[in-house]
Amino acid sequence: MSLKIGDTAPDFSAETTLGNINFYDWTNGRWVILYSHPADYTPICTTELGRTAQLKDEFEKRNTSVLALSVDDVESHKGWIKDINETANTQVEFPIIADSDKTIANAYQMIHENASSSVTVRTVYFIGPDKKIKATITYPASTGRNFTEILRVLDSLQLTSEFSVGTPVDWEDGQEVVISPSVGNEEIPEKFPKGHREVKPYLRYTPQPNK
Repeated sequence: MSLKIGDTAPDFSAETTLGNINFYDWTNGRWVILYSHPADYTPICTTELGRTAQLKDEFEKRNTSVLALSVDDVESHKGWIKDINETANTQVEFPIIADSDKTIANAYQMIHENASSSVTVRTVYFIGPDKKIKATITYPASTGRNFTEILRVLDSLQLTSEFSVGTPVDWEDGQEVVISPSVGNEEIPEKFPKGHREVKPYLRYTPQPNK
């Protein structure tokens, strides 16, 4: 049975490029991006890990830790990191899990048998501080991830976990958001003192509350 939004992310212990970790302890109350890579020294993964390292400050602003996974061993990972640092002109400082027996990949359903019986797809798990899965994005192995979208989704998840709002189509950080239908009109002045505009009784916009 696949993991769904709202499920508790499975705990695990793993060897990584930064030492052994227990996942639950390692999260330390932060948001987590956990994402898979089919193998070391693969071209698309090299670009993705380089981009992740370049975005270190963006993830830190969002109180988010990044944890990558590949089925190869730690020594292979460390050699690969040298290539990533060189090609992306960056420094990989987040851990990469060694999952040679695919225990973690299987626990997180990162292997889709109809695509490949042995290679992980490009799964991204957004995990909240409560260790619940908040969102997932899955790409085939041939398609690189869009990290602008990953950051956008993370911004939306963090915003909507704090305020009674949703983010409308093509929303970007700083734009108007939609007031939740569960909020009555009489509650709006207190909850959203920046004001609101009503397009339909069920479609009410307000400036982003945390800006």
